[in-house]
Amino acid sequence: MNKHAVPARPVRKVLDHSIHFHGRFGATYFITICCDARGVNQLCKNQVAQILFETARRYHELEQWYLKLLLLMPDHWHLLIGISPDAELSKLIRDFKRIAARKGKIEWQRNFFDHRLRHDESETEKFEYIWENPIRAGLIGPNDDWPYILIGNE
Repeated sequence: MNKHAVPARPVRKVLDHSIHFHGRFGATYFITICCDARGVNQLCKNQVAQILFETARRYHELEQWYLKLLLLMPDHWHLLIGISPDAELSKLIRDFKRIAARKGKIEWQRNFFDHRLRHDESETEKFEYIWENPIRAGLIGPNDDWPYILIGNE
């Protein structure tokens, strides 16, 4: 054997991301969905916000998801939701985006970002991160209220 031979790389298993980390108990997701035209205010308009909030509440009432927080920014939005183990996250988001696009005339980017909270991550930390987004973006001051936010069970 050549002493300079590179050892074979281990073969990694392909992980199935369709199964929720929390197994039969469902999972909590931090989701970001962007508008197609970045830098253009499509979402922070009262009529559009009303459509998105009503649709999010309806999804919650029908137990499509368990709404914890929805915050609109001018060209994207953040969502913190729980879903049941048999729910398909991509289908939920796809259908929600279709409804919002049709009713609110919103143009979405094709995909979305999702992060499944692990057992060692704090839901409170994600909630605060989302909550402070308009402050970090310079849209409001630290003591101001952001009008485009919906907290679960409101």
